Amino acid sequence: MTVSACALLYIVVLAGLHPGEATSYLPIIIYIVTFIVASVFLRMIIQRYPGHFFWRRLFAMVHDYTGIAFAMVLGGEGALPIYAALLWVTLGNGMRFGSRYLALATAIALVTLVLIFSLNPFWRTQPYMFLMLIVTTIVVPAYAHILLKRTRIASEEAIAANQEKSRFLAQASHDLRQPIHSIGLFTACLRDARLGLEELRLVDNIDRSLHTVSQLFRSILDIYTLDHGKLAPQAETVHLGELLQDVVRQNTEAARWAGVELRLRACPYWVTVNAGLLTTMVQNLLSNALKYAPGQPVLVGVRRRAKGLAIVVYDKGRGIAEEHLPDVFNEFYRVRHVRDKDVEGLGLGLSIVKRISQLLNVEIDIRSKVGQGTRVAISGLAPAAPQAVTARTPATYNRLDGLRVCLVEDDANVLMATSALLEKWGCQVETHSDAEGLTSDCDIIIADFDLGTRVSGSECIAAIREQRGWEVPALVITGHEIERIRHSLQSLNISVLAKPVRPPELRSVLLDQVKAMKTASD
Repeated sequence: MTVSACALLYIVVLAGLHPGEATSYLPIIIYIVTFIVASVFLRMIIQRYPGHFFWRRLFAMVHDYTGIAFAMVLGGEGALPIYAALLWVTLGNGMRFGSRYLALATAIALVTLVLIFSLNPFWRTQPYMFLMLIVTTIVVPAYAHILLKRTRIASEEAIAANQEKSRFLAQASHDLRQPIHSIGLFTACLRDARLGLEELRLVDNIDRSLHTVSQLFRSILDIYTLDHGKLAPQAETVHLGELLQDVVRQNTEAARWAGVELRLRACPYWVTVNAGLLTTMVQNLLSNALKYAPGQPVLVGVRRRAKGLAIVVYDKGRGIAEEHLPDVFNEFYRVRHVRDKDVEGLGLGLSIVKRISQLLNVEIDIRSKVGQGTRVAISGLAPAAPQAVTARTPATYNRLDGLRVCLVEDDANVLMATSALLEKWGCQVETHSDAEGLTSDCDIIIADFDLGTRVSGSECIAAIREQRGWEVPALVITGHEIERIRHSLQSLNISVLAKPVRPPELRSVLLDQVKAMKTASD
C-alpha cells in the first residue's frame, strides 16, 4: 500500500505538470485508489485469518502486478518510473517468503512486461529500453536469490551451532552440578565432625572456594537461560519477609567469611511475583555487597513507594564513582579498584539482575557515592492480600531427629554425601539408586529429578504416594533448569531445589516439611 500511495502521488504530480494530458491519467488515478481500497480489505482478511496460504499469496501478487501493468499501459512514457514498483514487488515477495516465491514473482513480472509491451505502442517503439527492463527484471532477482541462499545457509549453520551449544551446555550444566553439589554436602559433613582448629580452618577454606565456584557457575547458567529466552515467569503470592529471611539465612556463612554483619528489617508484606527469580535478584545484590563491602554492615529492608513495594540493599563499601553507574548493568563490566584482583566474579551479577527485572516488570535503581557506600533498590513489586500462614517455628521443631527419609539418587557420590549429611542431622535414611518398583514407609521423600530413562523423580514420588495412600511430603533436587521443573511440578505439591544445594538451604526446607507435618497432626 505504501508503494501504491507513492505511485498515486507521482501520477497526480504528473497530471498537474501536464494539464492537457490530465484526462489520460484520470483512469490510472481511479484504478490506484480502487487498488488501495482493495488492498486494505485484503490486509484485514490476512490479519483475521493469518497463516501461510499459497493461493492467497498468488492472488496478492497478481493483484499487485495487475495494478502496475494498468498504470504503465495507460501512462506510457510518463509512467516509466512505476517500473520501480514492479521491481519492489518482485524482490519483496522473495525477501518475505523465500526463493520459491522470488522465482514465481519474477515469472509473473516478466509476463506483465510482455503484456505492457504488446498493449502500449510507446513500448513497441522502444525495444532496447524494453529489453533493458527485461534484463533488469531477471538479473536483480537472480542476484537476490544468491544472497538469500547464502543467508539461508548461514542461518541454518548458526541455528545448528546454537542448538549444539544448547545441548552441550544443558548436559554440561547437569554434569557439573553433580560434583559441586556432592562436594558441598561432604564439606558440611566434615564441618560437623570432630576436627581440630587447623582442620576446621581448611574445611572453611574449601567451603568458601566452593561457594565462589557455585556463584560463578549459577551466574553463567542464568545468563545462558536469559539469552535463550527460556524463562517464563509464573507469578505467585509470596510472603516477602520470609523470602528475604531465607536469602539472608543462606548467605550467613558467606557473610561470616567477608566479615560482614547482615541485618534484615522485619517485613510483614505479601507480594505477587515469581519467587525464584526475585530470590535470584536479591541473592546477586547480596553477593555484590559481600564482595565489595567486606568488613562493613549490610542492611536489607523493604520500603513502601508510590509504585508498590521496594526491596532495598544498603552497604557501606567503597562506593561507585558516578561515571561508572550507567555501565554497571552491562555484562562483564566491573569497576576496578586497587588490590581488586582478589575479588572473584565475572561482572555478570548486576546484568542478570537488570534482565530479570525486565522479565518481572519491576525497576532496578542504583545510587552510590565513593567512600560512603551503595544503595540498590528493586521497586515496583505489586502488594498482595495476606495469606493464611503457619506460625513460625517453635523451639521444639528445630531438629530433624528421627525423621525417616527415603533418598533416591542415581549418582553414587551425591547419594553417599546426602545420606551422610542427613544422618549427621539425626535423620534415619534409606538410600536407593534405582526408583523402579520402590516402596517405602518414610516420612519424607528426597529424589533427584533425573533418575535415568525409566522413571523420573516425580514419577517415583507419585508411586510411593499411591502405595501409601496419602500425600507424603516430597522434595525434588534437580540439575536441570529449575523454573521449568518447578512449573511442571506446580500442581503436585513437591518442593524443588536446584543443584548445587547449600546445606543450610536443604536443612531449611526439611525443617519446613517437619513443621507442616507437626501442624497437620496437631
